[in-house]
Amino acid sequence: MITVREVKTKRQQKEFVEFPLKLYKDCPQFVPPLYGDEMRLFRPDCHYNEISESLFLLAYDGEKVVGRIQGILHRTSNQKWGQRRVRFTRFDAIDSQEVADALFGALEKWAKEKGMEEVVGPLGYSDLEREGLLIEGFDELSTFEEQYNYSYYQKLIENNGYAKEVDWVEHQLRLPKEEDPKIPRVAKKIMERYNLHVSKARNIREFVKLYADKFFDILDETYTEIYGTVPFTESMKKELIKSFKQILDLRFVFLILDENERPVCFGLAFPSIGKALQKSGGRLTLPTLLKILRSVKNPEVIDLGLIGVVPEYRNRGLTAVLMQSMMEMLKTSKAQYYETNLNLEDNQAIISHWKIFDCRCHKRRRSFVKQI
Repeated sequence: MITVREVKTKRQQKEFVEFPLKLYKDCPQFVPPLYGDEMRLFRPDCHYNEISESLFLLAYDGEKVVGRIQGILHRTSNQKWGQRRVRFTRFDAIDSQEVADALFGALEKWAKEKGMEEVVGPLGYSDLEREGLLIEGFDELSTFEEQYNYSYYQKLIENNGYAKEVDWVEHQLRLPKEEDPKIPRVAKKIMERYNLHVSKARNIREFVKLYADKFFDILDETYTEIYGTVPFTESMKKELIKSFKQILDLRFVFLILDENERPVCFGLAFPSIGKALQKSGGRLTLPTLLKILRSVKNPEVIDLGLIGVVPEYRNRGLTAVLMQSMMEMLKTSKAQYYETNLNLEDNQAIISHWKIFDCRCHKRRRSFVKQI
């Protein structure tokens, strides 16, 4: 018989975090999140607690853990979008409909008790967390930024009455066999026409000092209408800066400023550390740290994190500047390709620009929704 228990004890917290590590132990596509970051979610002073309420559930067959799920009642998101929703995330289970039914049943009961009307997900606390259920591309290595899952998850979720709300697609971008010579010329003219320049920060510390606050401002402005996004609190900004500083490299940071030093276009990418983390369980041991440092210094793959242009510059050709910069990044780093991570399937404003690369759409993810 399957029983579901709320995570209350230190032992249960450990079981919750370690269950997917055991489930995917022999899976060559799985990349774990950082173990310490996952355990931090249980702390009373977790920075997400000021904007949300969380429920962590474990499913047991006797005393053996066979599944898990987290519910997030995101007050800020519900207020922004005018919704009464609970988000689900960190759903993992053995291939058992009974286990999935028990987990989603308990989560939906909690959501109803909280006065909510819908359950949606997989979605995290912010757009910078892992989100979306993988439904295509199961033979592809996951990026560190996104979660891998087995193909049977979709069946388990849909059999609980969940249907598609949105899809994201992911692309692999390599340098084209023949580059368009017009792109560098257009990029140069755009920069001159609008009196723009690229950030000249000498190191990451200086970049953070000069542009961290401005970067989050432009991020909120650029992504405000994107599905599932929420504004960043000051504590969220601090935690994200602390996390990003560990793997940020100025070679992969692109920021265009106007004559008043206001950011108007940005691109943020990261050396891929997925392979370096695969056998670590997400724990930052000394051997793992050395692997990460090697990956950062000489990346084989670059993960695209965030790209954006402020609204008033979107029709001024700045994407040509951004694409040219991405080309140069790939050449100078000698990485093999970019992984785009998530683009909403109907976001043609960005997807259409990938065509200048040797582009392959190789993954698809889905967010599901259910009325309760």
